[in-house]
Amino acid sequence: MGFGYGAGAYQQVRSHGGVESADPHGLITLLMDGALERLVKARAHMLRGEVAAKGEAISRCIEIIGGLRGSLEPKADPVLVGRLDSLYDYMSRRLLQANLRDDASLIDEVSNLLQPIRDSWVQIGPAAQAAAGVQARP
Repeated sequence: MGFGYGAGAYQQVRSHGGVESADPHGLITLLMDGALERLVKARAHMLRGEVAAKGEAISRCIEIIGGLRGSLEPKADPVLVGRLDSLYDYMSRRLLQANLRDDASLIDEVSNLLQPIRDSWVQIGPAAQAAAGVQARP
């Protein structure tokens, strides 16, 4: 399972002030990395029986996914946006179930859904910048 992949990058950028200097594409990446980081933490808390910490991590992840839903631009591609909106809604519901049922497999499911979206999002960043004629930042 690769859900630890983005968490380190999120933590590094967050601790070095990346939020203030990130472009909109970078901010969405940070949100996804933050959600993935919370999923790793929630799973660990769940396995250790730390109910309050698990609930807090899951709640924060649901909030981040809500932020991702809120950032969708319906005019860009209504079909794709509709599918992403439904998927984000599904992820939030699965996380609620994971919390109620104390089911780590549901956290894994959400991680396995979010990670490829994050990876694809990261890949389209440079391509979109190149198409727009924008120089990538070092």
